[in-house]
Amino acid sequence: MWSPRGKSTSKRLLVIDDEQAIQELIHLYLSPLEVEVYPALSGEEGVALYARLKKEENTPHLVILNLKLPDMDGVEVARRIMQMDPDAVIYGFTASFHTRRAEQMKKAGVKEVIPRTVGFPAFREMVKNILEGRTLNLGLSQDL
Repeated sequence: MWSPRGKSTSKRLLVIDDEQAIQELIHLYLSPLEVEVYPALSGEEGVALYARLKKEENTPHLVILNLKLPDMDGVEVARRIMQMDPDAVIYGFTASFHTRRAEQMKKAGVKEVIPRTVGFPAFREMVKNILEGRTLNLGLSQDL
């Protein structure tokens, strides 16, 4: 887990992405928001970590989820988390945002799929807005 040093934070993020470099960039760009970031490098690890945090009454306020993972895709991860916690707040963050699988993520309970092409500074602002309770609507849905 990555969290700000010496600071008590109230917002917890679970980041499920198999790319270590992306995990590190997300941590770097979100650190000004003073959030606790829990990294998971696979779908199974992410689902298990969500379950553990929920059991410990530290349910993540936000899950950031990649579509393509080595053991299961983001659609299945979203389904499993939503079965465990129908109130989970999950957003996709993927390069594969204009695909049928991305649309299926939304049908599985993902609020919106954020394209990686927005860049990390814009991504940070989106996460900030989500954590402040603002609805994010990118208008990227299309008939596929």
